[in-house]
Amino acid sequence: MRVTQNSNQTLFLAAIQTLESNLSQTQNQITTNKSFTTASQNPTAAGAVNNYNQALAQSQQYDTNANSAQTRLSTEDSTLSQVQTQLQSLRDLALEANNSTLSSQDRAAIATQATQIQNSLLALANTQDGNGEYLFGGFATQSQPYSLSATGATYNGDQGQRQVQIAAGQTIADSDNGNAVFEQIKTGNGTFVASAASGNTGTGVLGVTTVSDGAQYAVGNGIYSINFTAPGTYEVRDSTNALISTGSYTDGATIAFAGVQVTLSGQPGAGDSFAVAPSGNQSVFTTVQNLVSALQPGANTSQSTAQLNNSIAGALNNIDQALDNMSNVRAGVGGRLNSITTQQSVSGSQQIQLQSNISTLQSLDYAGAITTLTQQNTTLSAALQAFSLTQGLSLFKYL
Repeated sequence: MRVTQNSNQTLFLAAIQTLESNLSQTQNQITTNKSFTTASQNPTAAGAVNNYNQALAQSQQYDTNANSAQTRLSTEDSTLSQVQTQLQSLRDLALEANNSTLSSQDRAAIATQATQIQNSLLALANTQDGNGEYLFGGFATQSQPYSLSATGATYNGDQGQRQVQIAAGQTIADSDNGNAVFEQIKTGNGTFVASAASGNTGTGVLGVTTVSDGAQYAVGNGIYSINFTAPGTYEVRDSTNALISTGSYTDGATIAFAGVQVTLSGQPGAGDSFAVAPSGNQSVFTTVQNLVSALQPGANTSQSTAQLNNSIAGALNNIDQALDNMSNVRAGVGGRLNSITTQQSVSGSQQIQLQSNISTLQSLDYAGAITTLTQQNTTLSAALQAFSLTQGLSLFKYL
């Protein structure tokens, strides 16, 4: 085969282009500090790196979700702590109002303070997070969940609880709706509630109520009445008016029946009665409003004092239930915050491992690359010199 000058030049140029391409690739590796920048340079490693990058991006998105949930839950926890403080202040006011030496004006002043606490609770129930979304509205995060009403406040949100994914297969609620926090508060002692009839004429005041046998109380429908047939004599009847028990009463005595115990003080009059019924659910705002209403000025008689004391005793029980509910909700919030912290630690370790895997596959052996670059540059220089020397060669120069 005859090698012409044109073919020789073509071969030289192709070789030089290959050398320049290799040199450019090595220079790019050094600049980016990566052993490859395109999948064609190392298809197997590039595929693995792509998978690792996808897993890393997903893990980082989970972290973003977790951070957002953590911020909302921390805000909720702080808000509930303030709610507890306000409720404790309200409880202290109720105890103060239960002092028989106070005048109607004193109690009216306490009612004013209770109203201020009610307003503070309303503001806390309408707390927004850093993005302007309401914490306690359920799914309705853009609408104010509570508005003032004649009964205290009206809940305008829903019963939803937004879930946020913080890991593969793991979601967490980033808040609690107002219905669970402020509305579904058990009345009385949480099992049953005792109340005095509005028409009582004596001075009987309800005290501590307890459950001695929950199974026995649960046998019936839980509705009973304690009727005083005469001063110092009572009978207990169920909702069908069937007689359950009778007994003699002395000031401070505990009346026990159907698995419950009710303590009374003072002297109930003939015809006075006290009702026992299963606990229901009541808004904390209704509890505050009832207390405010009870503290309004009225006739200063022993009977009205007993009614006031019974109203305050009922309010104290309901405030205690609200405090217990806030503690339970905060415990749930704390548990979720702990779960987020644990998952953040796990995802942090995973991300470090993923980044290490990517680095192992893609990071450049810098010293080796410099050596290769030097060799490639030397080879290219030599090839260019050789090409230059052979360009002028011709047989006719030697004839």
